[in-house]
Order: sequence, then structure tokens, then C-alpha cells
Amino acid sequence: MKIGARTTTGWRATIAVAMSNYIEAGSIIAIATSLAFWQSEFNIGNFAVGLLAALSANAFGAAIGAILGGPLCDRYGRKAIYTYDLLVYMAGVLLAAFAVNYAMLLAAFVITGLAVGAGVPASWTYIAEQAPTDGRAKHVGTAQLAWSVGPLIGFGLAAALAPMGLLGSRLIFLHLFVVAAVVWWVRQGLAESTIWTEEGQHESVPVANAVGLRGLRGLFSRKVNIAALLFLGGIYLFWNTVAGQAGIFMPRVYDAAGLHSPVAQNMLQVLVWGCTVAATYFGFMRYADRMSQRLLYVIGAALGIVGWIVLVAFTDGGVPTMLAFAVLWGVSAGIGAQAFYSLWASELFATPYRASAQGVMFCVVRSFTGLLSYFFPTLLAVTGLTGVGILLIGLLTVALVIGAVWAPETRGKTLRQIELERYGPQASAATDNDGVESSTATEEAVR
Repeated sequence: MKIGARTTTGWRATIAVAMSNYIEAGSIIAIATSLAFWQSEFNIGNFAVGLLAALSANAFGAAIGAILGGPLCDRYGRKAIYTYDLLVYMAGVLLAAFAVNYAMLLAAFVITGLAVGAGVPASWTYIAEQAPTDGRAKHVGTAQLAWSVGPLIGFGLAAALAPMGLLGSRLIFLHLFVVAAVVWWVRQGLAESTIWTEEGQHESVPVANAVGLRGLRGLFSRKVNIAALLFLGGIYLFWNTVAGQAGIFMPRVYDAAGLHSPVAQNMLQVLVWGCTVAATYFGFMRYADRMSQRLLYVIGAALGIVGWIVLVAFTDGGVPTMLAFAVLWGVSAGIGAQAFYSLWASELFATPYRASAQGVMFCVVRSFTGLLSYFFPTLLAVTGLTGVGILLIGLLTVALVIGAVWAPETRGKTLRQIELERYGPQASAATDNDGVESSTATEEAVR
């Protein structure tokens, strides 16, 4: 389908694809702000609540979707995912909006998670492949920006609709349905990724010798890929295990810290995500293509650690403590691990299995998040904020160290240059001279 009699390209395409992240984050926030209402409505315990979180878009649901969607994206193209994933997503959020029992709600969260998992790795891959070399971080940062706007709007809606109770939560799920429907329609005009068209779908002998076969088989065939998986998986695993709990259980954390008003909790989260939006736009999108990415990553990671230390160590500090945490954690999320993970994960793997790599890592990371999500409500109730906080601070510290030591030097290089450096001269055999020219043309079009 053509939109306005022409294919959707450039920044319009980037924004349309980045909306996967708005939808993902919006789903998590819709769940987070509604859990207490569902728990009261269906009279379920903490373990049942943990299961809802663990099987949702925040954890196992997304994990399964990613491990299926990544390889399919490499085999059939980036655009193929966008033809169907949002249809599944719309079915999931619609089911949640009209859930009348626990089983129906659980099924809705699983369906939504599957769709989110399939769509997010494909979005990061597509944006990076279509972005100009000197603006790749800026374009990839758009996905981070959308991911930040989702909670900003989600918590704002939750605060505004809180007096309506569960009905307000149902309306938030319906809003996600409408957004997904509009984005699905716009995406029908997307052009396929030029890089994937030129080289990713071809398994010529030179490419096979250089980077391995397509998909999961090729991904695990080279030591250079394993090293990248361990590095990126380490960053995202330790950071997202914290962010995943904060995203879905932060109202309970605030309650443990002494802030009991649901409206106040949601407004504090609006501040967190407002800071994340600002830091993403004025920090990551402005400077990640210009300055040392290692330094920017370390700054973001350190701010996150300081934020949680403030919250845990000064629990009795009241509103000033809460505000300090909100600003520090919000800014950290804007220029920290997820933004750099989505950029580096698209740079460090060859085209024939770029999405598969992200699918594998997303699956592993969300699985670990799911394991902790299942026990987190009970763990928080038993150990209190101090015990949980020390665990989360330790995880964030590991993520900082991994990124500080092993951050790659890829800024300013084309994806093909990076591929050539990592896989050797034969990696460039996948394209002829026309391929190089078409890549230049693509970058000019994206600009």
C-alpha cells in the first residue's frame, strides 16, 4: 500500500517503525498501573500478579515473540514482520480491555507480549539499516524516544483516569489499540530495508565464507558473534532486569518507600519519563553521533546507580528523595543501556542474522526479567525496599562495568565498514559496486 501515492521513507518511516517501542512501553505501563485494580477485581494473590507480569510484554511473552520474530525477520525481510505483528498486538490489548476473569487477562497479556517481542528487534534492525551513517544514533534514538513517550503518556493517563478505577485502566488498553491500528496502516507503505534486499537475503558462497549462514545457524557459527552476544547480552541483561521491575512494579516500590497515593505515584513516574524523553532527545540523539559513546554510556549508567542509592539510602527523606530519584533514574534511562544496546546490537552483527541476534538477546534478557518478575512482589514484601534495592544496585553496577570496558568503536562507520572489520575482506563480496552506490543513495534519501 502507498501512503499519499508514495512509499513511506526517511524520517516518516523511522518514526512509524519506532512506534513499536511506544507500544511496548505503553503495554508495560498499562499493566503496571492496572495490576492493583485487577488484583482487587479478581481477588488474586501476589504470586498470581507476578505470573501476569512474568508472562506479559515485560518478560516471557516478549521473550518468546523475539526468538520467533528475529529469525523470521532475517529470512523473510524486515517489512514482513510489520504486516502481521500489530494485528496480533491489537487482538491482545482488546482482549485485555474487555477481560472478565483472570484466565482471559492472562491470555491477553501473553498475546500482547508475543507481538511486542516479534516487533521490537525488527524495529531496531530496520531503523539502523536505513539510517545515514553520520546520524545512525540519532535515528536509532528515535526508538528510545518513542519508548520513553509511552510511559510518559501512560502514567499521565493513569493519573488522570485513576478516579475511574479499573474502567480507567481498560480505557488505557483501548488507547493502545487505536494507536496500534493507526501505526499498522501507516506501516503498509514502508519500503523493505535496502541492505537486507541487497545482501541479507542472498546466501552466496563469499558471504557464507565471511559471515556464516543466515539466521540462527549463521549467528552461532562464528566466535566474533558469540563475543558480541555476551557483551551486548550482559549490558542489556543486567540493566533491563532492573528496568523491567521498575517499569511494572514501581508503584509498589514507591509504596514501600512511603508514597502511598496512586495518583502521586503515577505523577512521579510522569516526571521520571519526562526526564527520560528530554535526556534521549537532548542527550543521546544530539551527542551519540558526535562524542565518545563509551563516555556517554558511563555517565548514563552512573546516574542510574546514584538514583537507586538515593532512593534506598534516604527512604525517610520524603518528597525531596523521591524527586531526586525520579530525575536521576529518568536521565539515566535516556542516555543509558537500552539506547546504546539498540544501536550496538544493530552494528555488531552481519545483515543475514542481525535481527536473529537481537531476537536471541531479547529472549534471554526478558526471560531473566520474567523470572525476577514472578518473585518480585513477594521479595519486596519480605525483604523490604532495602533488600531489593541492594540487589538492583548490584545489577546496575555490573552493566556499567561491562559497557565501560568493552564498548565498541563504531561511531562514524557504515554498517558495511563495521562488517568488513569484524568478518574480514570477503564480507564485502556480498555487494558489487552498484551496491555501494545504492547504499549512498539510501543515506541521502533518509536525510
